[in-house]
Amino acid sequence: MLSLLLVLTIIFGAVGILNYKKILADADSILSILQENDGSFPMNDHPKNDTVFSDIPPREEHRFSAELPYESRYFSVFLLADGTVISVNTGKIAAVDTSTAIEYAQSVIKSGDEQGFVKDYRYTVYTADNEMHVIFLDYGREMSSFRTFLFTGAGVSLVGLLAVMLLLIFFSGRIVKPFSENYEKQKQFITDAGHELKTPLTIIDADAEVLEMDMGKNEWLSDIQVQTKRLAQLTNSLIQLSRMEEQPQVEKIEFPLSDVVEETVETFQALAKTQNKNLSGRIQPMLSMNGDEKAIRQLVTILMDNAVKYSDDGGRIELTLEKQNNSIQLSVFNTANYISKENLPHYFDRFYRADPSRNSKTGGYGLGLPIASAIVAAHRGKIWATTLDEKSLQIIVSLPVN
Repeated sequence: MLSLLLVLTIIFGAVGILNYKKILADADSILSILQENDGSFPMNDHPKNDTVFSDIPPREEHRFSAELPYESRYFSVFLLADGTVISVNTGKIAAVDTSTAIEYAQSVIKSGDEQGFVKDYRYTVYTADNEMHVIFLDYGREMSSFRTFLFTGAGVSLVGLLAVMLLLIFFSGRIVKPFSENYEKQKQFITDAGHELKTPLTIIDADAEVLEMDMGKNEWLSDIQVQTKRLAQLTNSLIQLSRMEEQPQVEKIEFPLSDVVEETVETFQALAKTQNKNLSGRIQPMLSMNGDEKAIRQLVTILMDNAVKYSDDGGRIELTLEKQNNSIQLSVFNTANYISKENLPHYFDRFYRADPSRNSKTGGYGLGLPIASAIVAAHRGKIWATTLDEKSLQIIVSLPVN
């Protein structure tokens, strides 16, 4: 609808501008004829039916009929340089008297413009023999038609826009229904497949433990257990993400947000220190919010885990929590080897990995940030990623206070 509105505006605006320029061009052409003849139309001595414009330039002659002098309404005022009125000619118009003509002329001289409009009177100003001549042409009928065209065109465009919107409202459900059904089936498939995978993974892990007790530890059993655990974590993440998308509403209670964030950051201090990374936090105390405490704790955990995993060796990690106006802003910053600005919008896509080869040593699945995004959406907040120098990443979460 916005695209259609833009197209209609461009088309209607272009037609209106061209129409207005045509009106001005015609008016100025008539005024130029009047100017060349000191405020009157040139006429010869032929009978009325054979009247012609003897002095009109050839390039203008085809634009006007011989009836133009009888159709046009105009008046003129001649003044000295000091503003003294020499003469007023209102013989070709009935709607303007001498005093009004002088008032219009003086206002035009005061404005300093050589061409323009006073109400619906198009005027031109020129100097001849040390006198200032102001000629007015009544273009009210043409301007009234132009305004009628504008209002009619705008009304028709609006009615057409509303008609298209009603049609879209009526048919969009049928158009989108197949895509919506496919998306719902996809989410249902992920949930069902996740539940179906849980049982065999549990059995494989239990069998591996039994074999380990009988045969002792060996590299093959260790590989089975590691990969089984990895698959189980991936399956749980998929199920959690699917559930949050299916049931975006969360049960909200008030909880101390500052304490939750501080506790979560503390759990990553030791991990960051072992990797020679500097972790610091700036948390505004006594902040609380209405929401799902468990989900918010998981959100902070995901953001901190992401920052620790993907920060460069010896890098810097900073968490900031503060209240801004009617929202609470949580920001996690970390330095990195390289962050592409073009890839930032994809960070919250499922299974997205910055490394196209997917050979990252971090062991992530590409589901952490999508889960974080789902948590923020469930709390009616916003989340986005940004980088200033492509050597750092900052993920910002804005959550409403209430």
